Amino acid sequence: MHIHPLISDSATLANLCTRLSSADFVCVDTEFMRENTFWPELCLIQIADVNEAAAIDPMAPGLDMTPLLELMVNNEDVLKVFHAGGQDLEIVYNLTGKTPHPLFDTQVAAMALGQGEQIGYSNLVDAYLGITVDKGARFTDWSRRPLDARQIEYAIGDVTHLAKIFPKMLERLRKTGRGAWLDQEMERLGDPKNYANDPEEAWKRVRIAGRKPEVLGRLKALARWRELEAQNKDLPRGRIVKDETLADLAGHAPRKQADLAKVRGLSATWAGNDIGARLMAALEAATPMSAEEMPARDDRKPGLGKDGALVADLLKLLLKIRSKEIDVASRLLARSEDLEALAAGQREGLSILTGWRFEQFGRDALDLVEGRLAFAVVNGKLKMTRTEDVA
Repeated sequence: MHIHPLISDSATLANLCTRLSSADFVCVDTEFMRENTFWPELCLIQIADVNEAAAIDPMAPGLDMTPLLELMVNNEDVLKVFHAGGQDLEIVYNLTGKTPHPLFDTQVAAMALGQGEQIGYSNLVDAYLGITVDKGARFTDWSRRPLDARQIEYAIGDVTHLAKIFPKMLERLRKTGRGAWLDQEMERLGDPKNYANDPEEAWKRVRIAGRKPEVLGRLKALARWRELEAQNKDLPRGRIVKDETLADLAGHAPRKQADLAKVRGLSATWAGNDIGARLMAALEAATPMSAEEMPARDDRKPGLGKDGALVADLLKLLLKIRSKEIDVASRLLARSEDLEALAAGQREGLSILTGWRFEQFGRDALDLVEGRLAFAVVNGKLKMTRTEDVA
């Protein structure tokens, strides 16, 4: 594989993207910094196919990244391969308003191949290539220039190794017939809605006790205000106001700006400065949350009752047994909330009752809940038994 020098000019990048546009797949990774900012600061992009690999410097003056972004989001003929690519997809979304498509995530694929819930990249490289990844540059400051040869070599390794792993992984998926299992997961991962920072939806990320419409209305207004402040100042949300303080303000709203000096988690200066005034304006404009927007009552846990909770526990035991039998990560097969919903009587909208999940697990899960399947101990081992067989 040919490794290019660090690309920092538009012509070289455009030529690279022209060649990669005819590849079957490209492996992509990014290096970024976000400890002190709201928006991740893109510092390096690595890309490779089976023939060539390069690191691209997005911080280079005058670099036109349009050909690369076009390849990512508008070329449907090239599969984009990531490992645990959620944050990489977020960066592309922030730049384009779209996510890479079609895409393949090797961490998700590893779940279908029985390699754990969230296998790390270094463990994946070791498992498929027998190579120990040098982690020496892992915590480097990627925004500092110039980057040295060791840093660039480390970064490019993330995609050169992946370009060798992906075909091996694809072959294993074909042999096991599990490739189709991943389609839904990849579409879910690539859904642009996952990466949109809509201020109107920001309140859903804040945990708060209670369901009073007035409190939730204030929380929505405050979370929207904080989101806009963080975006405009390019600061992490917690640097503006921490979640627990936001929830406390929603639950116990101060009557006047001077009262902000008494709020734990806020600087006393907020009692008289501009940001404190904007916070109070957000509170004053808040209205009770409408019935249509109120979050659904989570009745799956309290509504289960003791018997329902026991059924949910049995379903989790069944999941553990089945995932071990077919050698697949249980998280890919079913999620706890789906099991609890099934135990509570829900039958619509559950992924475990459709497609391959129904065939591999959902049918038995439904039979267990509805009394057609039971646990039995045979020769000292736990097994599933059809109730008609017992009768």
